[in-house]
Amino acid sequence: MTTPQALFRDPRLVPIHDKVQAAERLNRDDGIALYRSHDLLGVGYLANLVRERLHGNRAYYIYNQHINYSNICINGCRFCAFGKKAGDPLAYEMTLDDILAKVEERIAEPITEIHIVGGLHPDLPFSYYLDMLREIKKLRPQVHLQAFTAVEIAHLAGLAGLSVADTLAALREAGLGSLPGGGAEVFSPRIRTSLCETKLSPEGWLEVAQTAHRQGLRTNATMLYGHVETPEERVEHLIRLREAQDETGGFLTFIPLAFHPKNTGLEHLSETTGFDDLKNLAVARLMLDNFPHIKAFWIMIGLKIAQLSLSFGANDIDGTVIEERITHMAGAQTAQGLTRTELLHLIREAGREPVERDTLYNLVGAN
Repeated sequence: MTTPQALFRDPRLVPIHDKVQAAERLNRDDGIALYRSHDLLGVGYLANLVRERLHGNRAYYIYNQHINYSNICINGCRFCAFGKKAGDPLAYEMTLDDILAKVEERIAEPITEIHIVGGLHPDLPFSYYLDMLREIKKLRPQVHLQAFTAVEIAHLAGLAGLSVADTLAALREAGLGSLPGGGAEVFSPRIRTSLCETKLSPEGWLEVAQTAHRQGLRTNATMLYGHVETPEERVEHLIRLREAQDETGGFLTFIPLAFHPKNTGLEHLSETTGFDDLKNLAVARLMLDNFPHIKAFWIMIGLKIAQLSLSFGANDIDGTVIEERITHMAGAQTAQGLTRTELLHLIREAGREPVERDTLYNLVGAN
């Protein structure tokens, strides 16, 4: 019989293994030990125990479409290659007709989700966002609209002169189905001061998410890793998300986002490694015991690491996407989208059972 000691090159993982086996919550020190461990296979083994306990052999994907309506943004975050000031040669904004044309282009496809995010545009009125949702819903009434990060919601509340709760209610009436998890970055005050001082605060981000939860809207959560954050700051971020989930329970999925430095204010930094990508997915699965799902966003980490991630804690690899701009403006070399056939192949080759889902993880058809 294999003892726990024999499973790991790093003896610090043995007591964590005992906690995982007993389904005990990991603490801050456990999280730091996981991040500092060089025993990637050992950490992955632990994450896979939790992943298979929750999801068996299933791996989820979605047939979705991304629309990035504008990259004009007032924030100017140092880690962002997407946001531009108005008048910049690379700045753009889509009219409602432009957006509807994007939807029309794929009207014959069995899309179940349209994912909509953009910059904090200083001039577009609140009515633009309401009309966007309403008109898309007219074209595709059955499609779930996952739109506007918590940062965008706070910005829209300011534009409309409404509370966050009333802003969400108005958007929901117009067709909003759920919120994506972007804009969380890293909650560390040190990071916020140096990289994104004018951005919505961590407390503000959490308040928007939890207000959405209280209204029955589900949301996702993210963490941008691989720039100047420390393992301790990563762990604190995860614990704050976990504590928020304990209170309101509305987070569906956590998505670690790999930093891409090209065309940003941090271009001197290296890209994340496969080691770090897998480590972040695995640690997230182990620390976020109250999050149902962990997603490996293949657009950011590539198809090969996304495949491996299905044995390192992830149970979801997102979907078809098509025309993602945010990561690609930061130098991503991945494809703009995948077909369902390609997704099925990736998942099956990794030894998992592909399951098509909608945004809320209801099953869709046969795979």
